[in-house]
Amino acid sequence: MTDGERQTERQTERRLERAILELLDRRAPSATICPSDAARAVYTGDGDGWRDLMEPARRAARRLVEAGEVEITQNGRPVEPAKARGPIRIRRTR
Repeated sequence: MTDGERQTERQTERRLERAILELLDRRAPSATICPSDAARAVYTGDGDGWRDLMEPARRAARRLVEAGEVEITQNGRPVEPAKARGPIRIRRTR
């Protein structure tokens, strides 16, 4: 990976983190979002290219968990990010 590619990746990661927080700010305090909401918000192309941003969006959510900003939930309950398998939701830390 070149320096330029690394820089672009870091920019995308920061945009995903901001998108997660902005999407949550627009919802009720207990509301959740899907990582796909952030991926779609950041993706600038046409079609379903946003799907390539799903794993980066999940990583962004994990970084925000570490920062104490959000929690990852499954079945309405907080889960440890490393243990989450399958669909997740993201909400503000309570």
